[in-house]
Amino acid sequence: MHEHDRPGDVERARLGFLSQEETIALAGRGVILPAPLSVLVSRQVEFEPDVILWPNTIVQAIDGGHVGIGRGTQLFPGTRIVAEGGSVVIGAQGEIGEEGGFTLKAGAGEAIEVGDGARLLGGGSLTLSNRIGRGAQILGPIRCQNCILGDGGTYRDAEPDERGGVLKGSGIARGIDVPQGHVIQAFGLFSEGVLRRQSYFHPKG
Repeated sequence: MHEHDRPGDVERARLGFLSQEETIALAGRGVILPAPLSVLVSRQVEFEPDVILWPNTIVQAIDGGHVGIGRGTQLFPGTRIVAEGGSVVIGAQGEIGEEGGFTLKAGAGEAIEVGDGARLLGGGSLTLSNRIGRGAQILGPIRCQNCILGDGGTYRDAEPDERGGVLKGSGIARGIDVPQGHVIQAFGLFSEGVLRRQSYFHPKG
């Protein structure tokens, strides 16, 4: 241990994470860290400017894995991103992990792609390979494997049927494809859920 090491730095190094001083120094690359000592980040992770890492977030790239996070994306408390030989790429202005965190984990040969403006909240997860399109949303504790959510506007878009694809509820979603402007709400197996237009849940008065 070096004189300047803080408690925990030896363990951080053993697990492949930046030291506490190195984590604080991410601010010099434009990363926003309100509580940097609670954040764990691997050396190989690529951040664009204005990414916000809220407390208790983990971003890990091991075994040749790759993680890239786009400009202005927020990782909320409890979010864990792991590329264990695979690839996790998140676009700009995303909202990942509000209301309970979120887990994204890509193993060897797997790729998770999350488009600009996507929103993943409520304690769910993405494992294996997934493509979550621009503006798409996963709302709730949903375990997603090999899912595709179509590109579209964000949840702020005035036209529900032009927004990105949405999964909402809780349960397991395997091999699900939700096109632009559509949503599946389920509580259990999403393969048994009904594909509806988003305007079904957001009718205009």
